[in-house]
Amino acid sequence: SEGGFGFLRGRARPATTVIIAFIDAHRERFGVEPICRVLTEHGIGIAEATYWMRKRRGASGRAQRDEELKAEIRRVHEANFGVYGARKVWIALNREGIGVARCTVERLMREMGIRGARRGGYKAPTTVADPSHDRAPDRVDRAFTAARPHRLWVA
Repeated sequence: SEGGFGFLRGRARPATTVIIAFIDAHRERFGVEPICRVLTEHGIGIAEATYWMRKRRGASGRAQRDEELKAEIRRVHEANFGVYGARKVWIALNREGIGVARCTVERLMREMGIRGARRGGYKAPTTVADPSHDRAPDRVDRAFTAARPHRLWVA
């Protein structure tokens, strides 16, 4: 389809939420029923009733809780100058009485694109090879041992 999400690549079948988002993006132009029919013909079976059921149902309990936690995680992270990582954010939330698993904090921080400060600095590589230049030929066939001194010279 023109300007699609590119969701036909990757896993065996895209997540239903991705399919619903695709239908939402194109339903004004094509309509729900034709989109569902074409997707089913291409091996991504979704019934029109499934689409409307998902639209009526709303967000899951996990999604709602995630949105609440994201606000709390952002608050704690920013209150500590953006240096707290997932472990310290998790400890701070539990100290405040907001019960949450550490893996949940890690997942949500990853989704939000925030992370804590890291010790040590970033060291830039000293040499970056240019792939367009030719490499010197291997004159010794990777055998860097010599039978006696001054027998193997490479320049």
